Amino acid sequence: MSRNPSAALPIAFVTLRILVILNWVFGACILALLLYTFVNEPWTMKALGVSAYPNAQIVMNGMRAVAALGVASIPLNYAVLKRLLAIAVTVRRGDPFVADNAYRLNAIAWILLALQLLGLVIGWIGEPISTHEHPFHLDAGFSFNGWLAVILTFVLARVFAEGTLMREDLEGTV
Repeated sequence: MSRNPSAALPIAFVTLRILVILNWVFGACILALLLYTFVNEPWTMKALGVSAYPNAQIVMNGMRAVAALGVASIPLNYAVLKRLLAIAVTVRRGDPFVADNAYRLNAIAWILLALQLLGLVIGWIGEPISTHEHPFHLDAGFSFNGWLAVILTFVLARVFAEGTLMREDLEGTV
C-alpha cells in the first residue's frame, strides 16, 4: 500500500536482477581466467605483460591470488543482491518494516564487512608485486566509502528492527 509510488523502485528492481546475472557472468570469466593461468602459464604471463618482470612468477602468483579472491567474492555479492531484491519486494508491497528486512540488512552489513576485508587482503597482495618500474594497479585496499557503507548498513538494520517493533506496538494499541 505505497502512498507515493516511485519510478526508482521498478528501475532498482530490474537493475538488481541484471546485477545478479552479471555477477555470475563476471565470476565465471574470472574463474576461467584463473584456471587458464595454470593451463598455459607462459601465454598468460605474456598476455598480461608480466613475462619481462624480474619476479614474474611472484607477480603471476599474486595475480592468481587476487583472481581467487575475486571468485570468492561472487557468492558474497550474490547474497547481498538477493537480500536487496527481497527487500525491494517488500517495499513494492508497501510493507518494508518487517522483521525479515531487519535481518536481511544485518546480514548484508556482515557480508559488506567481509567484502571490505577481502578488499584489504587484495590491496596487501598488490603491494609486494608492484614495483616502480612495473606498477601493478589494483582498485582495492582501504575504502572509506566502503567502510562507511558497512556502518550505515548496520545502523539501517537497527532502524528497521526498531521500526518493526514500533509498528507492532502501534498495531497492538489500535
